[in-house]
Amino acid sequence: MTTIGMASDHAGFELKEFLKPYLKSMRYEIIDFGTHSTDSMDYPDTAHRLAKALEEGKVECGIAICGSGNGIAMTLNKHQGVRAALCWNPELGALARQHNDANILSLPARFISQELALEIVKSFLFAEFEGGRHQRRVDKIAVSK
Repeated sequence: MTTIGMASDHAGFELKEFLKPYLKSMRYEIIDFGTHSTDSMDYPDTAHRLAKALEEGKVECGIAICGSGNGIAMTLNKHQGVRAALCWNPELGALARQHNDANILSLPARFISQELALEIVKSFLFAEFEGGRHQRRVDKIAVSK
């Protein structure tokens, strides 16, 4: 069973909660790194927890949600080994996996409907990395110390 980590801020909370029953129905195990309400909070707090879980192998991939999707993606991408992609349509969701081997999907809760978010999640989860010429590019993403 694939384990998916989920993280959101207050703006993404309702969309996160909307997506969880679908993921569970598809037999994904969910680890929810918060937030757990619509009370105002700072997206880095949940993003860092999700990123660390991915780096430690506790989750295979993730879904992160904030108002624009930008702040949470920026935070996630500070972590080595995380490739978070901000996607606002299903084609971008699929391409993020196929060409960039993205391991976290970032969604803009204030700019997409719940139904569109579900379609993006499906396209992201069902797409597979194509490798080949894309592998060479992905290998160049992480910063060497």
